[in-house]
Amino acid sequence: MDNKQPVAAALSRRQIVALGAATLAASAWPLAGRADDKKSSSSGSTTIALANTGITGKRVVVVGGGMAGMTAAKYLRLWGGPGVQVTLVDPDAVYTSNIMSNLVLNGSRTVASLQFKRDALTSRYGVLRKAASLVAIDAAAHEVTLSDGSRLGYERLVLAPGVSFDDAYGLTQTDYDTRTPHAWRAGPQTTLLRQRIAAMSNGDTFVMTIPKAPYRCPPGPYERACLVADYLKTAKGPNCRVVVLDENLAIQAERHTFETAFNQIHAGVIDYVPGAFGIEIDAASGVVRYVDALGLTRTIAARVVNPIPPHRAAGSAGDGWMARAGLNNGPDGRWAGVDVLSYETTALPGSGIHVLGDAAVTGMPKAGHVANQEAKICADAIVRAFLGQGPDPAPVANSACYSPVTAGTASWLTAVYQYDPLDRRMKIAAGGGRTTINGAPATATESAVISSGNFQDMGVWFKTLMADTAG
Repeated sequence: MDNKQPVAAALSRRQIVALGAATLAASAWPLAGRADDKKSSSSGSTTIALANTGITGKRVVVVGGGMAGMTAAKYLRLWGGPGVQVTLVDPDAVYTSNIMSNLVLNGSRTVASLQFKRDALTSRYGVLRKAASLVAIDAAAHEVTLSDGSRLGYERLVLAPGVSFDDAYGLTQTDYDTRTPHAWRAGPQTTLLRQRIAAMSNGDTFVMTIPKAPYRCPPGPYERACLVADYLKTAKGPNCRVVVLDENLAIQAERHTFETAFNQIHAGVIDYVPGAFGIEIDAASGVVRYVDALGLTRTIAARVVNPIPPHRAAGSAGDGWMARAGLNNGPDGRWAGVDVLSYETTALPGSGIHVLGDAAVTGMPKAGHVANQEAKICADAIVRAFLGQGPDPAPVANSACYSPVTAGTASWLTAVYQYDPLDRRMKIAAGGGRTTINGAPATATESAVISSGNFQDMGVWFKTLMADTAG
């Protein structure tokens, strides 16, 4: 494995966040820590020189080893120096990326190819790791209780738990795991959905649902519909159908791209139904009932059903740990409200508890690249706090993603966000993220074309992002 020190180590914290992982040269960011690599991420790796800040005796516990959690742990050590002890808590030995997981469904990737070890966080940056889950938070004592019965004290607690999924459409967790996989968390359900799709025949129908926003990865469901349609018409025949029941009234991201894909590239295969509601699914028979935007009840007999259920912050339901701690103060009690200057919870201001990534309400989309950006802003704010300083008053972040539309073509979407002091949220930067598509205003820059070049760039972007996050 390339032992070259990442370019970002030489950049200031502000520069790294503003620049964004997608703009860095791939050659400077080797793919690090993939679980199926012949060499592990710690094999031959070099220890990174940590900043000399003078901070001593500070403990940070990071809960959740996904995109936000890994990035936060890495940059807290890199920027905070050896006097900042960072413990990353996650029960899983490897991280399985949700990004690119739709490519498993057409057989071009495997789940194993999306698995990343966290060894480099320890060997290169000195992050301590704890294989456990969070059970409870004692905010007054600055202590967390874990599933193995242990307790960890902290000066700062960073929560990056991701999302959980509601049982919906008349389905149970058993249905999702065995008959109607949502596969919106990459892993066994992704493999099951791939198997179900591969067993389809010419003339069969695939039905998928999209929950009301917000949900993880806004363009992801539309991307999935395209990849499934492309696979079916290529591998199974021209008479397959992909029915997309969208509870939203319109496509939520890359509207130009997906209107082109649905109406031209995959015309006659994809049937996009916006404004669907009252969805009911019989897991045994595959019969799907819904009410369309005109109020008419419709019924579809599907060979494969892929329902993506509504999301919420992990731990926010019922007596979950987030709900018990009172941190789910976002809309409908489903999300965590945060101050986006530091990502400290607004439910318990001054508590030293921060919430990142998909679990938080920030004004930015719930996506892996965004989680990486949020983690850097948070890490910067925590280091500043340890030095007796306030957070950066004008943070900048970017959002970037690529969306495969066929087995060899893709589009992309990007936006620059800056802090709005009036609304205290991150918003599209004035003049920096607005564009027009076909004469209509858009809220982000979207690729004008769907191309093979974009597909190749997607691989570079993914390697860059994952190396920055876990390498």
